Amino acid sequence: MGHPDIAGRRLSKDAYAKNFADLHPPLSAHEALVESDRCYFCYDAPCQQACPTSIDIPMFIRQIGAGNPLGAAETIFEQNILGGMCARVCPTETLCEEACVRETAEGKPVKIGLLQRYATDAQMRTGRQPFQRAPATGKSVAVVGAGPAGLACAHRLAMHGHDVTIFEARKKPGGLNEYGIAAYKSVDGFAQAEVDFVLGIGGITVERGKALGKQITLEGLRKEFDAVFLGMGLQGVNALNSKHEATDGVEDAVDYIAEIRQAKDLGKLKVGRNVLVIGGGMTAIDIAVQSKLLGAEDVTILYRRGAEQMKASGFEQQLAQTKGVKIKHWVSPRKVLAKDGKAIGLECEYTEEKKGKLGGTGETFRLKADMIFKAIGQTFVPDPMKDALVLDGGRIKVDASRRTSLPDVWAGGDCAAGGQDLTVAAVDDGCRAAESIHEFLSA
Repeated sequence: MGHPDIAGRRLSKDAYAKNFADLHPPLSAHEALVESDRCYFCYDAPCQQACPTSIDIPMFIRQIGAGNPLGAAETIFEQNILGGMCARVCPTETLCEEACVRETAEGKPVKIGLLQRYATDAQMRTGRQPFQRAPATGKSVAVVGAGPAGLACAHRLAMHGHDVTIFEARKKPGGLNEYGIAAYKSVDGFAQAEVDFVLGIGGITVERGKALGKQITLEGLRKEFDAVFLGMGLQGVNALNSKHEATDGVEDAVDYIAEIRQAKDLGKLKVGRNVLVIGGGMTAIDIAVQSKLLGAEDVTILYRRGAEQMKASGFEQQLAQTKGVKIKHWVSPRKVLAKDGKAIGLECEYTEEKKGKLGGTGETFRLKADMIFKAIGQTFVPDPMKDALVLDGGRIKVDASRRTSLPDVWAGGDCAAGGQDLTVAAVDDGCRAAESIHEFLSA
């Protein structure tokens, strides 16, 4: 970047290490035992009902309390093979922990996420896969995308004895777990360690640098394999549709988060002094907080509606504010302000809602910025399908078993219609599809 106010090395090496340390340090064995004792072990557990993968939460907590973390891990992995990452990135405060009876009674839920991490980390430290592969069936399945949905699908299919080939467009498997989450949520290369753990069951081959519509085609995969699962996520980024959007200093938040995740030296990453983030979801929070941690002096999130409408959870919004990020609600960007081909600010308009419709008030103002991040959502790019699949709302239409309009093709995760855009939901999609594929191949 040629922008004078965008630079690296704003902080010391020790400051970077401290800022990007584990957001939620793991529980010690004693802390895990004490926390597990807080669980009421509800018979009709609301926490389990709130979990998209239906993990038997009271059971695994009871196993931890009995001094059996490996047994607890197996209970978790039976439902969610990516339980280790989900323990780190799931918005537990709006899922299992929000439903916890302790939360209802005391406002202090059992720390389910940290207990899940305690158990899954214990299993992964052994280096052993808790499940065995069934005898080979001679059937083969292609999985497009090595993200949470694809990995979960591949693992479950391998458990049933099918041969799986995963085609991944990037250099590393893992999808958003590797490239798309804040670095402080998953440290020490955990995403790749989890990929290795999943692949440890055997029967799964990963081919990197293979993107649908480029190196591979849906038609070709259908001819070569007995079934296909599509889990390639969202490749497109929504545009601001603003003047000067292509100006130096205007960045896609998703791409920059990937740069942070892959950086070997955080000090080499350039960051502005005055950073604006447009959006209200998890990506907006992640890029805003990390910009602050990289040394930005002033970081502001701009969201067109109120705090209650933000997709980012209350915990995430609070995290951003405690890190020094400001959040301006009821604001919409109108025009990128540029000078000599470089962003110097943003013209915005106050918004309001009338009769259920959002609109501008006509009152505008300007904010200075040398770096502006677009975090207004990603889009599905259907071009590689060439109209072969029926779409719903811009994504692939699927039924309850995640089957598409083609009899031998399934889809799950963010590329499928009706998804929740959560890692845990993508895992559930992958598992549901795998069971349906197994039934199809066994017929």
